[in-house]
Amino acid sequence: MPAWLLRGLGMAVLHGAAATILAKIAVLRPTDSTVSSSIVIALLIGAAALWSAIDAWLRRTDLGRTWFIAALVAGVVSAPLTVIGKAVFVDQTGASALGEALTGGAAFTALMVLIPAGLGMFVGGRLDPPGAGKKTDESRPAPDDQRASGEPAG
Repeated sequence: MPAWLLRGLGMAVLHGAAATILAKIAVLRPTDSTVSSSIVIALLIGAAALWSAIDAWLRRTDLGRTWFIAALVAGVVSAPLTVIGKAVFVDQTGASALGEALTGGAAFTALMVLIPAGLGMFVGGRLDPPGAGKKTDESRPAPDDQRASGEPAG
């Protein structure tokens, strides 16, 4: 499975679930929707930034293209997931909401993945890769085979 597909589908499911949860909160407790949406947006931004930072820290190849395509996939796939989630769990949303979700919702989701992923790649690329602090066999000093007098050990 290509890396962009895994990242795109993962972020799409995350964004679809978040939009459904926010809609449910807005129906049940309308006064709490501001705090809830702020927390959910922060978590979504953090998820994309953290995942891409880990990718960059692990020195995965072709990250820019991977996350760009993943953002597009997440936008397009999260739209029907959001509509289905709202229809099943919230308020009987119909197919008429799919057009709005595939245009504005998909674009917003793609940006909510792409911009934090860019930030994460920038930060993760500046960190030392794993294992960089460990000494390799070539950099270790040779064992001390000579005594203090200069004679070889024997």
